[in-house]
Amino acid sequence: MARSSAPSRLRTAHEETTASDGDSATAGVKSARRAIELLEAFGSNHAWTSLTDLHASTGFPRSSLHGLLRTLRDLGWIEADEAGTRFRLGVRALICGTAYLDRDPVMPYATDALERVREQTGLTAHYARLCGAEIVYLETRESRHSAHLVSRVGRTLPAHATSLGKALLAELSDTELTELLPATLPALTDSTITDRETLRAELAATRERGYATEREQGTPGLACAAAVVPYRIPATDAMSCSMPAGKASDDELEQVGTLLHEVTQDLSQRLRRAGIR
Repeated sequence: MARSSAPSRLRTAHEETTASDGDSATAGVKSARRAIELLEAFGSNHAWTSLTDLHASTGFPRSSLHGLLRTLRDLGWIEADEAGTRFRLGVRALICGTAYLDRDPVMPYATDALERVREQTGLTAHYARLCGAEIVYLETRESRHSAHLVSRVGRTLPAHATSLGKALLAELSDTELTELLPATLPALTDSTITDRETLRAELAATRERGYATEREQGTPGLACAAAVVPYRIPATDAMSCSMPAGKASDDELEQVGTLLHEVTQDLSQRLRRAGIR
């Protein structure tokens, strides 16, 4: 009896230890996930954010939020106001984001292409990448005639509401689009396409002509044309030009779209020759 009960006790102890290790690992992963979700919440909010607002938007327990905020603040990822009751992203977030661009082998080639487009059109040119159902601006070259030199680098917009996004969504199959896009397409302006079937028709037209266009669908007062950079399949990157909507005729959008298609095809060949995928 004694010999048979000892192994039983050993197995029980081992199982308890394994379960404890598993719980610790799960807790660690949960904390990491919550920290990332919290940083993303700050990234989508341009104002100081209170603990109450963070609790409402994330659903995290207040006790967990206190610990996460303290850790992120101590490490420089967020900063607090003088009262210590409101928070926003800190400088470490910028350093990390800049490092992403500095280490991306595509960017030197993309920057050269943006300069070429700006010189030929006189318009503001953008380079962006698809991230889920959004596009992320990676580089911008402002028009020399722009009254407001504001870089969009690091900003995101819903893909369906931009020419950059539509050019990239046109690379996907119907099944991929259904899985990627939200059931309800949010409207950024009165002109944003929010109906799935209307968007599919727009994407079909984009595939046909080789570039996408939009007029005040993403930003009031702006019209854009964009083309993908097909060095990957499906394409992940695209380039666009934006212009005042009131001065952008359909013919001008067509000319800019055609130029972008030519430039992005050339850029794609350069990237592939350099072994960049």
